[in-house]
Parts: sequence; structure tokens; C-alpha cells
Amino acid sequence: QVQLVESGGELVQAGGSLRLSCAASGTISRTNVMGWYRQAPGKQREIVATISSGGSTSYADSVKGRFTISRDVAKNTVYLQMNSLKPEDTAVYYCNFKAITFAGVRDYWGQGTQVTVSS
Repeated sequence: QVQLVESGGELVQAGGSLRLSCAASGTISRTNVMGWYRQAPGKQREIVATISSGGSTSYADSVKGRFTISRDVAKNTVYLQMNSLKPEDTAVYYCNFKAITFAGVRDYWGQGTQVTVSS
């Protein structure tokens, strides 16, 4: 089992920056993908960015050039640096840990952290 602890969600003015953090603990697979998803009111959860244990990254088109995902593999921690924030970035941001083992793939989720961007 994997436990995810998220932090960093805040109220911020448009154009500002935030950094989200998510630390995974428990039975950690060396091969994994961590990432961030978000869900705005009335909308389905959508992918924001992911990063594999090998360092490969992927971003949603809406955040390219503004957000940067990174990780500390040794600490099993993923970060999301968010710059030039817009009101449309307002959402609950969820940390995701995808464990890849010989037994298959299993997803774990954090409780979410609220990011609110005001005009």
C-alpha cells in the first residue's frame, strides 16, 4: 500500500506561482509514474503532468510552458511548479502514484489540494 501526502495548494493571484509537493511512502516500486491531475467544479478529472521514475515527462497542452513537473526519486516525491497561473487553473489537484510491478499496475491517489487563482 502507498500513502500520498500532498501540500502546497493555496489561494494565489493570477500571474503568480505555486509549488505543489507530493510524497509517497509505503511499499514503493522502483518502476513507477507519478503525476498530477486536477478537477474543477462540475468537470471530470483531467491529467496535468506526469513523470516516470526514468525522468520522462508529459504535460497537458493547457499547462505547457507554464508548469514544470519534477521528482526526487530517492525521496519518492513529486513536485509541480506552477507559474503564470490563470483563474482557469483553479481546481482540486490530485497526486497520483502508478506502481508498476511484475504483478501489474496499480494506482494510488492523494486526497487532493485546493488551488484557487483569483483575478
